[in-house]
This record gives sequence, C-alpha cells and structure tokens, in this order.
Amino acid sequence: MQDHVDLIQEQWRRERPDLDASPSGVIGRIHRLALALTDELTAVYAQFGLTEAEFDLLAALRRSGAPYELAAGALAEHTMVTTGGLTKRVDRLVERGLVARVDDGDDRRRRLVRLTDDGVDLIDRAFTAHLTNERRLLALISPDDADALREGARHWLAALTAN
Repeated sequence: MQDHVDLIQEQWRRERPDLDASPSGVIGRIHRLALALTDELTAVYAQFGLTEAEFDLLAALRRSGAPYELAAGALAEHTMVTTGGLTKRVDRLVERGLVARVDDGDDRRRRLVRLTDDGVDLIDRAFTAHLTNERRLLALISPDDADALREGARHWLAALTAN
C-alpha cells in the first residue's frame, strides 16, 4: 500500500538519484502522523472550550495532586513554555474562573497557580474524554505495533534529549 511519503520518495529518487531519501520514509511519516494526531487530540480539547496549551496547563495542575497548585516556574517547566507565555495562558484561565493566583504561605513574594473547583471539574471531564480518544486512536493499529512504537519512540526520544 503506497502513501504520500512513498510518492515523495519516488520523486526524489527520480530527480536526485545520487541521494538516499530513505530517512524521509520514517521522519516524513512520523511528522505527518504527529500533525494528524494533534488534530485528533485538539478536537477533543475544543469540546471543552480548551486549547492544547490550556489543556496541558490544567492537566499539569491536576496531576500535581491536592491542592492542585504549582509555582509559575514549576508550571512553566511542566508545560514546556516560557514564564512569559505562561502568564498569558494563566490570565485567560483566571478570567474563565478555572485557576486562581494565590500567595505562597511560606513566601509572600511567590505566587502559585491553583485550580479552582470549576477547573478541577473541567479538567477531570476533559481528561476522561482525552483518554477515551487516545484509546480510540490506538485501536486503529495492532497492540504489537503500539508496543513497538512506544518502545521505539522512548529510545529515540532519549537519544535526542540526552545531554
């Protein structure tokens, strides 16, 4: 079964037979898969009025455990954004009543971001739907393929991020 990446590789073999375009068979498919999966995931977040970044932020707070709060620096680290980018996201979620900024009891100079009761309720419902969606997406491939992808991605990610 040929796909779009096969067509691209054939074209490169024809136009540049001196180059080995086989890496794009892996990289091109993974890139296209990541884009397609992002579309599938963000569609579920949107059902709850959330962007991918907002879902990620609320999920980071929720999985931190009660009282579901983190300092801005820790939250930025958990969501892989700068503190400047985080501020805008938090501002939007504060306006919606999903998070609140609170003083750290031990250090009044430090502020924490905490899920509100509405925020806990929303992320619990959104995360439940998210896991259902992930199960649906994984059901499109065999368990053996899912296992191979998980392990291959784990090793590849470790190699790319090793410093």
